[in-house]
Amino acid sequence: MISRLFRNPMAQKRYQRFKSRKRSFFSLWILMLLYGLSLFAELLCNNVPLYIRYDEQSFFPVVKFYPDDAFTGSGRYSRPDYKALQQTPRFSDNPDNYMIFPPIPFGPLEDIDASDIAVSDRVNLTLRPVPRVGSVDIRENYSVARSHYFDFFISRSPPGGETLRVDRYFDFPPDLKQAIAKRFDNQPGDYQSFEISPPGGRAVEVVLPTYTPRKQPPETLRLMFREVAEGSEEAVTVSFDPSLEPVPPVAGLWQQVPASDKGVLLSLVEQRFDQSVGNYRLSLGQRAYVAAFAMEEVQFPYPPVKAHPMGIDSAGRDVLARIFYGLRISLTFGLMLVAATMSLGIFAGAVQGYYGGRLDITAQRMLEIWSAIPFLYVMILMGSIYGRGFILLLVCYGLFNWVGISYYVRAEFLNLRKRPFVEAAKCMGVPSYKIIFKHIMPNALVPVITFFPFSLVGAIGSLAALDYLGFGLPPPTPSWGELLFQAQQYRWAWWLILYPSLALFTVMLLGVFVGEGIRDAYDPKQYTRLE
Repeated sequence: MISRLFRNPMAQKRYQRFKSRKRSFFSLWILMLLYGLSLFAELLCNNVPLYIRYDEQSFFPVVKFYPDDAFTGSGRYSRPDYKALQQTPRFSDNPDNYMIFPPIPFGPLEDIDASDIAVSDRVNLTLRPVPRVGSVDIRENYSVARSHYFDFFISRSPPGGETLRVDRYFDFPPDLKQAIAKRFDNQPGDYQSFEISPPGGRAVEVVLPTYTPRKQPPETLRLMFREVAEGSEEAVTVSFDPSLEPVPPVAGLWQQVPASDKGVLLSLVEQRFDQSVGNYRLSLGQRAYVAAFAMEEVQFPYPPVKAHPMGIDSAGRDVLARIFYGLRISLTFGLMLVAATMSLGIFAGAVQGYYGGRLDITAQRMLEIWSAIPFLYVMILMGSIYGRGFILLLVCYGLFNWVGISYYVRAEFLNLRKRPFVEAAKCMGVPSYKIIFKHIMPNALVPVITFFPFSLVGAIGSLAALDYLGFGLPPPTPSWGELLFQAQQYRWAWWLILYPSLALFTVMLLGVFVGEGIRDAYDPKQYTRLE
């Protein structure tokens, strides 16, 4: 049948037109190659060896199950941990024993051991300046009644005998003056913060605490001043190796640390190699600093490293392996869903379009009612009763996804059923089912073929969306949507959103390119010419 189809001149012309669209043609081959590789994912990405040579015997674990007892004699018939077995003296002491793992030696469900990830053995000492804080009690004319550490924030002292006034050192904005006036008028005021920059001085933050009216207006009002850190006084980090030497050698602020404080800091750095330590406060000149001690540790999700180029997810699983297996699940689900829904849609549309009349009208009303049922609610209900699963998701989605294609097939049958070749078949006594499937159907499949790639793209996107919402495949099934859901929980883990989104975007884009090529190949207007 396929060979007969390709011998058809119209089919050959359509194929050549599709082939001439290089973008669509190569997209089809890339999509087929990716899906073909994903079908053999166990041979390319797995934590189970392809081949084991052990005690002069050959084993093929990737195609046959071997219990733990076959290698260790432990009497356990569970699945062995091959990577742990490879490290045992019984296996490694014999040079004739070896294992051949796939190119990506990690499975989609394998929990990565944090100790296998190489991290820096350095302690980072961060010296962070403590912003200066002061307060001043002012009268209604802005003269100072009392102050605490306010001299840090003024560039000069008042001349002898002159009253200290804050408005001579700071240019208060109108909003701040209005807030101060309201408080002196004994009116309520919320917590407010203003950032001001005095001429030639440091930027400061002025804070007005919450004010509650009293029996008498206040005589003084307290303003809090807080220093705003500048770029030149940002935190300084010094790294130390186990020998307690700076890496690389540093100068500047670290050299200004007094010997007594430096000894305490080095002692805390040494302790940090073994355990967590608290912060340490010290003074350098007229500034106070807080020293924090940090050491790189493996916490999941973990960013990309050499062995895991796409990083590790929150459960300690390799992201590349889960994306690769997720590709197979997504395309398989999409192909099965589209094939099932199009079969249902073609059958329903063919019956409606061929017989027409009351059958067609009745079926159309029923389809309108059926399509109005909210799919997501049905999916939630079925999942809560029967549990989440691949087959359940395929069935539930397929029951609602076939309605659209039935409309196009029905329209084609309504158009073709009165054609002369159909009338001739009826006059010859050809049964209706043969007329439907042999005479009309081949001529009515144009919308089905052109919509197939777009329906596949929609099915893949829908599966990712359902997995993202938590109504798709059950955990720990590898899924792009599940990785995107993790990215929402760990927004700093950029690799959890970049690589799954890139995989989803690439597959959907390739599908759209293929669909565009098929649509252009079947466009009848391209075979006409305006004179």
